[in-house]
Amino acid sequence: MSDYRLLKKNECEIKDSFWSYYIDLVREKVIPYQWEILNDRIEDAEPSHAIDNFRIAAGEMEGHFYGEVFQDSDVSKWLEAVGNILMLERDEKLEAQADSVIDIIAKAQDESGYLDTYFLIEAPEKKWTNVLECHELYCAGHFIEGAVSYYLATGKKKVFDVAVKLADYLCDVFGKEEGKMHGYPGHQEIEIALLKLYDVTGSEKYFELAQYFIDTRGTNRFFEEEFEKRDRICQWTKAKVEEPNRWYNQFPYSYYNQFHLPVRRQKEAVGHAVRGVYMYTAMADIASRTKEKELFDACKNIWNNIVQKQLYITGGIGATHSGEAFTTAYDLPNDTNYSETCASIGLVFFAQKMLKNEVNRTYADVMEQALYNTILGGMNYEGNRFFYVNPLEVVPETCYGNTERNHVKPVRQKWFSCACCPPNIARTLAGLWQYIYTADEDTAYVHLYIGNESKIRLSEHTLCVRQTTEYPWNGNITLDVSADTDEPLTVALRIPAWSGEQFVITVDGVCHEVSAQPNGYVYLKQNWNGNHRIVLELVMKPELIQANRRVHYNGGRAALVCGPVVYCLEEEDNGRYLNQIMVDAKSEWKEKEGTLGGRSRILEGRGWREQMRTDQESLYHVYSEDREEIAVTAVPYFLWNNRSDGEMQVWMRVGR
Repeated sequence: MSDYRLLKKNECEIKDSFWSYYIDLVREKVIPYQWEILNDRIEDAEPSHAIDNFRIAAGEMEGHFYGEVFQDSDVSKWLEAVGNILMLERDEKLEAQADSVIDIIAKAQDESGYLDTYFLIEAPEKKWTNVLECHELYCAGHFIEGAVSYYLATGKKKVFDVAVKLADYLCDVFGKEEGKMHGYPGHQEIEIALLKLYDVTGSEKYFELAQYFIDTRGTNRFFEEEFEKRDRICQWTKAKVEEPNRWYNQFPYSYYNQFHLPVRRQKEAVGHAVRGVYMYTAMADIASRTKEKELFDACKNIWNNIVQKQLYITGGIGATHSGEAFTTAYDLPNDTNYSETCASIGLVFFAQKMLKNEVNRTYADVMEQALYNTILGGMNYEGNRFFYVNPLEVVPETCYGNTERNHVKPVRQKWFSCACCPPNIARTLAGLWQYIYTADEDTAYVHLYIGNESKIRLSEHTLCVRQTTEYPWNGNITLDVSADTDEPLTVALRIPAWSGEQFVITVDGVCHEVSAQPNGYVYLKQNWNGNHRIVLELVMKPELIQANRRVHYNGGRAALVCGPVVYCLEEEDNGRYLNQIMVDAKSEWKEKEGTLGGRSRILEGRGWREQMRTDQESLYHVYSEDREEIAVTAVPYFLWNNRSDGEMQVWMRVGR
């Protein structure tokens, strides 16, 4: 494996016709809105109390802890979003807000370094008695990530010192040494944070603890012994569990929490989807640093299992609401699926770290798939309503009236009692620049097509790249490239799988007859000194996509995809009873006039609507083939529910 380096702060600045809107939205709307939410100032929204929990723990107000046991993490992710935005441009008002809550957090921290408001307020004597369920390490991880981001953006050390004190405390509590706890997190996250802290401090103990948590998982009986010590009491039900090996819905808890096997022997994605992809992210990151083939092979096996058997066309993962979990191969229901926004964000993290191990377009293709569909779809165009669950089919009345579907919200919500997703969207979009490129000794790899200006440092030289494009609405990308040397350097361009290998590349106006390598990238090596222009033209046209026949839910159906963007039908355009619509498989989809969410591409094709006697009193009727020809309008999936409530459908019936 080669050394593929991620870009650092100030190496890449996004200036994009599509994504700049969302980055500005995070700065101007999302972060301020979430600040108000965290302070309980939004009328009729789900209460947060997250900052008040810190005030109580700090002794600044009286009261009890409120919310989920991991409520602290909402503040930490907000802080990370702030840090990521401030890396782009400093803002005194925003910094003052962040500094005010940092002061409270620092005051709340225990002298030992411990920091978790639930236990500080309600049960200090029960710290570390339920590592599996109570998410102390998860909260610590998100806080460390937020602190690192804010410190890198501002240089202010107060929050960073709190994070270091917390991490040092964790190093004293957990580890292989005698007298320490030989455990690992129930909800993985701390591993990612410790690796980031290691990158900033250079302190080996943080890397070693992250590695310990990964290496030890599934090798001992830590959780079982902890479970017995607390008399088998479950945090969520407060009841005693009689069957310790099978006690979370339909999942054995060892599978649900990914400690059923040592990580190097795991080959499939199982259990809670977010926890899984956070762990796989850390595994891939560690493998990239240690060059350990066995660990990377485990990551590769898990990756292939996800993308070949458990991935929604929208980049969603986690098919069931029962435990927010993976289920089994090809089980991808549309109307009951979960596809938690956080899970797709974690999948992007995993993909990025896999790109540190090897350059292969599958990773960037999936990053793109998740970003343009599920992650963007998790937030409305105004930045103040959110989806936690991202279904591929919605009939509102069944969501409200069927307990098997009421996890699916037909409209985005102001907030959630478990609000992990909204601040996760904010921190991810604010840090989007980190995912566009990687670099090695003499090559800059272009993974995502997003307008930007970058100075990409290679081992000895620098490539300056200015990328301009109207992606994802067309496939034309221009890269203006210059280098600080006459030595030949390489620019590697991803050819997305959706393009079908149909592309044209010109360099300084001269067409290059090149083919993509087996990894899906085209390599252009030359002297880039001076000013040079690469133009990549990808064929981007609407296509009807079929699912593998093992996905029984999609038999006789197709999804409409154009480039990286998945489309859907909405009641707003096509009327009620979307299941009565059959799309003509031979239809030529054309761009339709109109705007939705700024400049977007709305498509129109041909189809039929069945003329069934749907509103008669009888429940069933003799089958009739009567149908009328209609125009069918499809809109980008990520923009559904931005105009009105109503039905939505991704997988459409097709015929001729």
